[in-house]
Amino acid sequence: MRWKFALLTCAVFALAAAAPAHSQSTDQAGSGQYSATNAKSVHNHKQSRSAGGDIGSGAGDIGKGTAKGAGSLAVGTGKGAVDLVTLHPIDAAADVGKGGVSAGEHIGVGAVKGTAKIGKGVGKGIKHIF
Repeated sequence: MRWKFALLTCAVFALAAAAPAHSQSTDQAGSGQYSATNAKSVHNHKQSRSAGGDIGSGAGDIGKGTAKGAGSLAVGTGKGAVDLVTLHPIDAAADVGKGGVSAGEHIGVGAVKGTAKIGKGVGKGIKHIF
């Protein structure tokens, strides 16, 4: 139930961030900052990802972590099944355990990275609204 609420909240913020914003422009002609020879302003900073982009990237990281975890679990289970068939029950248990631990690690890392990016995107969305 909580994940449905979290998904709905992220979707609302993504839509809010994607809405066009009204910006205020200032007239720089009277300030004397720009001359006729230096009409272009030089931007040396890299443009960051939008709020919706951060949220989408976070969701992608969660999905990648889950997929890697499922793959690790399948590999461990497969190795365990082979060991069990070849009458190596101790090795089978160890392989299934390793697969489970590896799966938990991948899922955990993906969830943490994804949640951090989603939180960053939600923060940008809130900042953009206010």
